[in-house]
Amino acid sequence: MAMLIGIDVGGTNLRLGVVDYDESAPKAQPRLIEEKRFHTDFSNLCKTHTPDQAWRAILNTTAAAIESIQVKYPKISAVGIGFPGFIDPHTQKISQSPNLPGLSNVDLSADLSRMIDMPVITENDALAAAYGEYATHATPIHNLIYLGLGTGVGGGLILNGQPFQGQHGVAMEVGHITVQPNGRLCGCGNHGCMEQYASASGVAISYFEATRQQLNAHEIADRAHQGDSNAIAAYNLAGKSLAQALAHILKVIDVTNVIIGGGMSAGWPLMEPTFAQQLNVDLIPALRGKVNVSISSMGDQAGIIGSAMLAQQKVKI
Repeated sequence: MAMLIGIDVGGTNLRLGVVDYDESAPKAQPRLIEEKRFHTDFSNLCKTHTPDQAWRAILNTTAAAIESIQVKYPKISAVGIGFPGFIDPHTQKISQSPNLPGLSNVDLSADLSRMIDMPVITENDALAAAYGEYATHATPIHNLIYLGLGTGVGGGLILNGQPFQGQHGVAMEVGHITVQPNGRLCGCGNHGCMEQYASASGVAISYFEATRQQLNAHEIADRAHQGDSNAIAAYNLAGKSLAQALAHILKVIDVTNVIIGGGMSAGWPLMEPTFAQQLNVDLIPALRGKVNVSISSMGDQAGIIGSAMLAQQKVKI
């Protein structure tokens, strides 16, 4: 029986879970036995402090979260972390994190491992969530695309049951596919990236541009349900932008199953009509009607379980 910690790091929150997994049992599935959430606001921290100060605070906060639960579960053997950024598959270093500005070539695995005296594995947060979806799916799905809609938009790919990182750790950075040439400036340095329109922050920007009112995506969704035309337009643009990017992805990676998760997926009913229409237009004819798009039923747990299971997989090697 393996007992692991899985952590999903976001721009504003850190979610930690204890996962156990009996690898000796046939058809065993990981089980989340406890979950804790911490408000961290790492995104603002990185914007208002020097990179060194921000990194030290991120390490201290993460170590304290782990230690708060380690006492209760002394048999924990490893920690897996899903982190929003480009993770070098060879060194485990975070080469860049567009939504946590200033971080460059930092080594979360090594630095945190020294602090907590335990193996730590770091993986891209969306890839970790993709693996969580794969590891817990009721029926085996060996190939899937995961799109995580949150502060930004992340992507993860599972091919033949294995997470695909890419040679440089930037595979499936789908949020940075250009959907609006010369459009909004993105944290990655380019303009018109899909996540500037289809993420929670993208919806907020769309609404602000139309109304000069600063609201979050949840508040804008409430207004859309009440008939606010500007709020409806913001979610329509999000759905259209997501479909445009996904159609390009599917032309390159021909898989049947696409799972959409993340906090913004709660607004899927507002996005889905425009999304479905645009996807059907942009897909090549050979793929029309052959793609299954579903909303994750795991909520935030996919990233927690996926990062824990990736840690289990890599520690065994």
